[in-house]
Amino acid sequence: MKRLLPIVFLLLAFALPFPSFGQSRTVFTGVPNVKISEGGSGRLVEAVPRSQAANLQCVISEIGGKYYWATRGNKELSRNVGGAFITYTAVDGSGYVRIIDPQRKSIASSMSETEATFDYVEHALLGLRSVTYYGNAN
Repeated sequence: MKRLLPIVFLLLAFALPFPSFGQSRTVFTGVPNVKISEGGSGRLVEAVPRSQAANLQCVISEIGGKYYWATRGNKELSRNVGGAFITYTAVDGSGYVRIIDPQRKSIASSMSETEATFDYVEHALLGLRSVTYYGNAN
């Protein structure tokens, strides 16, 4: 009986689901149109060519009830909803992604040309410099 106990334990351990290993679900994918690079002494605004946009896309995933910035090394994100916007902020302070709730796009579009033109903004900090992308949901 004592020999069977470890075997039974192992069988039960692998038969039970692991809550920390939930299914991955993509909650947002966006493709940038505009890139803004800033460094305190200069600002560069440039259009993102279609040929490069796919490589610069923004992807947010949900795994086991937590959110991750898949295209930034799977950084963990906190999620906050306010009005027509959903903001995902990196828990390490390295940036954020703010998207317009698709069900509230028409409301947000009345705010300004920016909200009418774009669906999201992605802001990443690199030391004291930053890169910001504006784009549309995919």
